[in-house]
Amino acid sequence: MEIKIRPANPSDAEQILDHTKICGGETDNMSYGEEGFNITIEEEEKILEQIGKSHKQALFVAEVEGQIVGTGNYTGSNNKRIAHRGSIGLCVQRLYWGQGIGSALMETLIDFGKNTGQAKIISLGVRSDNQAAIHLYEKYDFKKIGTFEGYYEIEGKLIDVDYMNLKL
Repeated sequence: MEIKIRPANPSDAEQILDHTKICGGETDNMSYGEEGFNITIEEEEKILEQIGKSHKQALFVAEVEGQIVGTGNYTGSNNKRIAHRGSIGLCVQRLYWGQGIGSALMETLIDFGKNTGQAKIISLGVRSDNQAAIHLYEKYDFKKIGTFEGYYEIEGKLIDVDYMNLKL
């Protein structure tokens, strides 16, 4: 299986929105459910166009045989006091878990944050019980810095999220 990691572009909008619905429907590890982002294709196209022009934001897609099966986003700030920080998020469809896509996206996001975003710290949030994701992040030297108790509420149950930092 050949995995291609590349920057997202506006023509990916429909596939990306479909991808978020797949990920959100397959796992409760995301900040959204099977509804995905609940925006129009045109709105997503505009967002992707803006991201493509930024050195503080990026969205990368993982493709297998021309289909988007994973995404990774980086968000930084132009605010001087927090411009040294960035945050990331990943979503890989369940069918492709354990095949190196998460690692490939992590490496791409860390490289972007360090070299383009000029970050000194990259942060992320992960469900406290998501051991597979925590293991991936620890592989890249992310360290837990705290827990936000009850961050999500899913089907009446409060779910904790750990925050992790990577110092570059």
